[in-house]
This record gives sequence, C-alpha cells and structure tokens, in this order.
Amino acid sequence: MTPNIKAFFDATTWTISYIVFDEAGGSCAIIDPVLDYDPHSGRTRTILADQLIDFITSNQLSVSWILETHAHADHLSSAGYIKDKLGGKTAIGNNIPLVQKTFKNIFNLGDEFIPDGSHFDHLFADGETFQVGKLTATAISVSGHTPADMAYHFDDAIFIGDTLFMPDVGTARADFPGGDAHKLYQSIHKLLTYPPQTRLFMCHDYPPNNRPVEYQSTVAQQRESNIHAHDGISEEAFIAMRTERDATLEMPTLLLPSVQLNIRAGTMPPPENNGVAYFKIPINMI
Repeated sequence: MTPNIKAFFDATTWTISYIVFDEAGGSCAIIDPVLDYDPHSGRTRTILADQLIDFITSNQLSVSWILETHAHADHLSSAGYIKDKLGGKTAIGNNIPLVQKTFKNIFNLGDEFIPDGSHFDHLFADGETFQVGKLTATAISVSGHTPADMAYHFDDAIFIGDTLFMPDVGTARADFPGGDAHKLYQSIHKLLTYPPQTRLFMCHDYPPNNRPVEYQSTVAQQRESNIHAHDGISEEAFIAMRTERDATLEMPTLLLPSVQLNIRAGTMPPPENNGVAYFKIPINMI
C-alpha cells in the first residue's frame, strides 16, 4: 500500500518532519518532530508540533508511532509533547544505548539517567517490520552519522534521516561522538541499492544558490548526481572528503540542549529541587 505523506518544514533548523498515514480516519506515524527552542532565553514553544497535531486531528488519524531517525544534534524533538497529547509509541534504532552512554559521560549525568534505551517505548533492530494501520514498514540501520541512525521504509518511500541530503548538498557529517565515515559510506550504499525509482525523503535541506527548499529525491537521482556519493566515488575518496570537510564545520547551534533532550525520547531532564529543569553546558570539552 502506497503511503500518504505530509511534510512540515521548520525554517529555523532546516528540518523536515513527516506524517505518514494509510488513509483519512486511519493510522499514522510521525517522523522527526521538532520542538521550537530559543537558545537565547532557554524557552520552548510548540508551534511546529501543534501544526502536526492539527493535521492529525483534522484528518481523524490515530498515532501508532513517533519515530526518530536518530538522536538529533541540530533540533530538539517534540516526541514527548506529542505523545502526551495524542499517544503513540516512541521509537529509535537499537544502538541508542551507545549514544546515551557517550553523552551521559560528556554531560556527567547522574544516576537517574540509565543509558539502556528504556526512555523510548521501542528500539528497532535492522530489518524489523512494523505496522502503521494498513501500512507495513521496515526499519533499516544506517549508522555512520551516529551509531543509532535508522531509516524507515514504507513501500516506495524511505525516510533516510541524516545520511544523504539533496544531491546538490551531499551527505551528512560523521564527526560527532560515535560517528564513522566508513559506516556512513556503507549505509549510503545500502540505501542506493534500492530500485532507482525509490523515493528518498530527507530530514534536512540546506539549499545552495537560493534554490527553494526540497526534501524528496530518488535513488536514481542520488546515484547520478550527489556531489559526495554519486556512482564512481570510492570509499577511500569519500572518507578523505568527509574527514577534511568535517574538520571545517562548526558545531550545530543547538547541539548541547538538543542531545540532552533527544536521548530522553523528547522528554526534559528531571526538575531540580526548585521545580525547574536544566540543560548542562560542558566547558572546553566538545
């Protein structure tokens, strides 16, 4: 069954969130929902999340899953907020404990944070299938950007997270803790073995030359013209390019708050004795 797909673009973080559903009045999955966050004030808002909720309620959909392609470093997840409003099970790849352990050490999180993936309702294994109403989907491990990256395959559509971008933008970085350019190359080529007409849906777009935002390409388009990973690019050349390029990139503006929220499946750290939740900032560490 071909999925219905509704995309929502967040202009602040250049993120595309998706609602995938079988039919009006049926079931849906939400992929990579965004929580608005002001790094100057530390305040959150739910503008984009409420747009997703409005679409779901107006189409009388029930939420089966809230899917994260990985623990994002460039935006905060609204999975916790949406789950409280609409239900659904939060899920991510089953290597998330590796990411949680890394960032537990970086942020010196206390004994209350157990890095075992239990913050999420479900951890997907590579190749695991699941249902969204009448839709059957498959989880595809695409590690490299982080150890826990997962793509989600619905019929002729794959939601690929931060592996590939649009062909004129290239590929994701691999220098975050636990990242691996070799694994990223292997994951990209796993995706590019799907039939040429397979639709690939990006998690981000960073348009060059003032082109309009785009979020959908095909396997054929990526193999022909992705500037970092088109046919003929060797693994050695890709790793050399990725290593050199990553060394020039600044850390994302929202890295520190977003990771602390996203490794908790979009729920805030527990409040302290004054009733306020806090993000931590490690000094001279990252």
